[in-house]
Amino acid sequence: QINFVACQLFALLAAFWFRIYLGPSHASSAVRHAFATLFGIYFAVFCFGWYSIHLFVLVMMNYGIMNMASIPNIHRYSFVVAMGYLTLCHISRIYIFHYGILTTDFSGPLMIITQKITTLACQLHDGIGRQAEELTAEQNRLAVKTRPSLLEYLSYLLNFMSVIAGPCSNYKDYIAFIEGRHVHMKLLEVNWKQKGYDRLPDPSPTVAVMYKLCITLVSLILFLTLTKNFPMAYIIDNEFLDKTPFLSRLGYLYVVTQAAKPKYYFAWTLADAVNNAAGYGFSGVDERGAFRWDLLSNLNIWNIETATSFKMYIENWNIQTAAWLKRVCYDRAPWYPTALTFILSALWHGIYPGYYFTFLTGILITLAARAIRNNCRHYFLSSVPLKIAYDIVTWVVTQLAVCYTVAPFVMLAVEPTIKFYK
Repeated sequence: QINFVACQLFALLAAFWFRIYLGPSHASSAVRHAFATLFGIYFAVFCFGWYSIHLFVLVMMNYGIMNMASIPNIHRYSFVVAMGYLTLCHISRIYIFHYGILTTDFSGPLMIITQKITTLACQLHDGIGRQAEELTAEQNRLAVKTRPSLLEYLSYLLNFMSVIAGPCSNYKDYIAFIEGRHVHMKLLEVNWKQKGYDRLPDPSPTVAVMYKLCITLVSLILFLTLTKNFPMAYIIDNEFLDKTPFLSRLGYLYVVTQAAKPKYYFAWTLADAVNNAAGYGFSGVDERGAFRWDLLSNLNIWNIETATSFKMYIENWNIQTAAWLKRVCYDRAPWYPTALTFILSALWHGIYPGYYFTFLTGILITLAARAIRNNCRHYFLSSVPLKIAYDIVTWVVTQLAVCYTVAPFVMLAVEPTIKFYK
């Protein structure tokens, strides 16, 4: 954890330097690619020691696949190899390390690299192996028309901004960032002359980075106070179960679930800030004319904490992973896309039994919530008081449903999960 924080803080400083001194106007794309790759490799080795060899082996195996496999099968072979290698590494954590979390746990970066490998393979397949009329609008926009060079490939997968904590981004967005087209492309979507500008503005990410660092600091404080004092394991303690009323147990379940979130808020927001500091992550202009730096944001805390539906909750949690699942699985699954997407999500996270309890439960809750919303919601839209009452009830139900669903994810093993369900 210390190595992780140290690397991310150093990456933040390097990102500012990268944007100022190695910006597209000061350095060529090749220099920017090389710097991002070399620093990324250094961070990986510093954090994970010899375990980082797993990252490099997977990257090079899939580079071979990308160059030798036929285009109609490139996404299939890349997916099988990347997910297979990741799964083997996950298995080692259970059968070799007995549910322990390694002090040098390399699975997080390996999971991000797996996302990027499969994303690029699918988008390369779309760009070369399919006709434009076969693609959705998003697939057509993100399709990659030529195989990347080795330097471009390594930079995309191993750059220092995302090698430690992600997030996964689209290949075309990353290349546009390196080549200096990233912000310009988004600005061209707005008519600046109507807004009184005689030339395109030059958005700075500094305010967005400072705001996200404040969220990171608050999340760290909450992690050091709440998370340590409200462990999830207490909800299956025999004395707690025997002496605590049912409603109190539900309340405590909500509290411990809330206490488990700050570490994710911290890691994902800091990773977002690192990318923004480098000048990556600009997503355009909002309705008020403010610059937005949320292209790579992995969560929307306000929408998570105020979600009134299970769908709204999961759409705002781990956003980039949800986008990856949609692009490589949901949009391409020939049948049962919802079930297959949840299963892939569980497999990607690991093979701890608790993950499968969580994601299989998630399938049922998603389908049930969708049915209830479609059949009942319209009865509560006739007046403001009814709508407010509906929102309050659905907020409570959603938050408790999420707590019930994710508890096994934190517990990991079968025995505590079954005890929790009982």
